[in-house]
Amino acid sequence: MASIPIKTVDVFTSIPFKGNPVAVVLDASELSTDQMQQIASWTNLSETTFIVPTTAAGADYHVRIFTPGAELPFAGHPTIGTAHALLEAGMIEARAGGLVQQCAAGLIKLQVSHASDGRRWISFDLPEATFTALDADQARELETILGTSLEAERAPCLVDVGARWVVAQLPSAQAVLASQPDLQRMKVQDGKGRHTGVVVFGKHEQPAQAGIEVRAFAPAHGVNEDPVCGSGNGSVAAYIRHTGQTAEFGNTLLATQGAAVGRAGQLRLVISENAIQVGGNAVTCVDGSLHLSSLLR
Repeated sequence: MASIPIKTVDVFTSIPFKGNPVAVVLDASELSTDQMQQIASWTNLSETTFIVPTTAAGADYHVRIFTPGAELPFAGHPTIGTAHALLEAGMIEARAGGLVQQCAAGLIKLQVSHASDGRRWISFDLPEATFTALDADQARELETILGTSLEAERAPCLVDVGARWVVAQLPSAQAVLASQPDLQRMKVQDGKGRHTGVVVFGKHEQPAQAGIEVRAFAPAHGVNEDPVCGSGNGSVAAYIRHTGQTAEFGNTLLATQGAAVGRAGQLRLVISENAIQVGGNAVTCVDGSLHLSSLLR
């Protein structure tokens, strides 16, 4: 195999270069795990995905997901980006508006729909969340780390959806954007608690374009600020439901993320009693071939 097709897809945006990119290798059937890891290290994106033959009944495709240093069982923005790339390439078709992704976490159901403006939305069901409220001392420490006050009467929680995010509600979207966290101090605290990182959110005063602003920080994992984070936003939706605020925010709301780092991410969060869906758009920025060198032999 001299070359294999690859796409780089920007996720949670319809504007090229304004979302969160993932590289999608469309035919990895002849690559070894070590070769996949080497390619993922080379792309140096937060995730690179590889399409391999399905082995589970009912799966439309089978994906393996790698960071530059390790394989992941599941991740949000790579799931949406991979589905987009395969649909665009004509390698899969949605059946009754749905897809089934096989990955190391099992079979993941996705929903595919089109808005009136023609944009395609791809959504996935968030894994079931568990919650641990931070105590008063931990909340005060978090306020100090974030350099801003938390929303009064709303205790921050550790929300575990596989990724383990400390979710904190701030008084407004403006407070979210103005926050200047002490990332070194956050890194130490997250390391002690085995947290993925910290997600903050606040309500927009005029929610014409979006209901909430979100930022996600994961310095303990080498990501000072994630431009647009699927699991982080899903954890925010789970927190809203857990704290009884669904009526205030609505069962369907738009979240924006990335303005603080020059991105324009947008996510759709659908909250019901039994499920939370995280959805977004995607756009292909690179479409070409990956030429294999002797280093992969």
